[in-house]
Amino acid sequence: LGFTAYLFVLGVIALLAWRRTHSMADYLLAGRRVGPVAAALSAGASDMSGWLLLGLPGLALLSPASAAWTAIGLLLGTWANWRLLAAPLRRSSAALGALTLPSYFALRFPAQGTVLRVLTAGTIVVFFLLYTSAGLVAGAKLFETAFDLPYFTGVFTGAAIIVAYTAFGGFLAVTWTDVFQALLMLATLLAVAVLLVGGQADIPASVADNEIAPLPGAVSNGLAFAPVAAVSALAWGLGYFGQPHILARFMALEDANRASRARRVGVVWTALGLTCAVVIGAHGAGLVGPSGDPERVFILAVEAVFQPWMAGICLAAILAAIMSTADSQLLVTAAALAEDLWPAARHTNVISADTRVKRGRYAVVLVAGAATGLALDPTAAVFDIVARAWAGFGATLGPALLIACHDSRASGRGAVGGMIAGALTVLLWPRLPDIGFGVYELLPGFVVAIIVNVVLNRSVRNP
Repeated sequence: LGFTAYLFVLGVIALLAWRRTHSMADYLLAGRRVGPVAAALSAGASDMSGWLLLGLPGLALLSPASAAWTAIGLLLGTWANWRLLAAPLRRSSAALGALTLPSYFALRFPAQGTVLRVLTAGTIVVFFLLYTSAGLVAGAKLFETAFDLPYFTGVFTGAAIIVAYTAFGGFLAVTWTDVFQALLMLATLLAVAVLLVGGQADIPASVADNEIAPLPGAVSNGLAFAPVAAVSALAWGLGYFGQPHILARFMALEDANRASRARRVGVVWTALGLTCAVVIGAHGAGLVGPSGDPERVFILAVEAVFQPWMAGICLAAILAAIMSTADSQLLVTAAALAEDLWPAARHTNVISADTRVKRGRYAVVLVAGAATGLALDPTAAVFDIVARAWAGFGATLGPALLIACHDSRASGRGAVGGMIAGALTVLLWPRLPDIGFGVYELLPGFVVAIIVNVVLNRSVRNP
């Protein structure tokens, strides 16, 4: 009943949004009419996804120290992203008339516009296919654990639900559902964390005394952690500057001057959510058992602390987390295909508004189908998939966007060189000994991209 009620609310939201979507600006950015609170909650929900309720608790179960440092890095990154990019990106994207991140770079640096449009759109398509597939993997684990559905059925069920309201309602439906989902996610995290810490969990005797072995080199309590690993965990915060589904919320703000209010709301929501997720994972080893999947610890915690009818509502929060990111990723990826790659290949933008919206909806279905195919591997780990995609975006798009918004000598040559250097570093770094010397590839990728971008900018006489 709880699950059914949740899906009914999503259906109503999609219908209302569909009736208010008339142009591509409405479909992709809700006509730039999103208020600060809605933008903050929507950005938080689309940011955290199933990773907040599955990946991070699972990491905290294996290594609380690693999860804690990662959470600190993400919180700092959330604050910095709102502080450094929200208002400048809103103002400049509106002035340029850009509806997507690829079009922003193309219009910001017209001399290299076509190259930047294709490069940015290609990056979005490749990494968001991975990212969206991670959401579908998380959804399948939910359906498999909570409802005994086969894994493959869970993948297709999750994909069908997400496509249904994203294709019809566009950005407005995505934003409204994200606000609802953000509140549901936070309420569930708080309730489960408080009850679990308070000893209210009904832990089966067969697993009550079991423990999960920690990650090699990690300390199972406190924040004691190897310095290199701690720096790598903190480096997750750098990824925020290049996440297109979060940056779209900045571009959709109704007023750049209200970004500071949105920042305060977003930071508070993120801090509470991350804290609860780490606490649940750190206290949930007895729920999983030595041979269980750590990423199911939150699902098992919900079933342990609530009666079935309430557990149904709380498990809907996991689906909310999954869909709040997957819908945004689908929409951004579809926009890259329909608004950037397709026109670049056909060398035309002269089509009607209705045709552009229909093309965007078809692209949503196409991208969802590809992501579903990637998600059919039942052994995939949500945390690992998200880590790769997060690093790819953070090192490729983040440095270029920061410099484009803040450096008066920014140039298209620097943006192109920085993007390529960042992407290559992320791809090649894990091939170094000891998996890149134990350093998360986002950190060296981000640094290399910044250096290359700045050096090339200084070589241009008239940027």
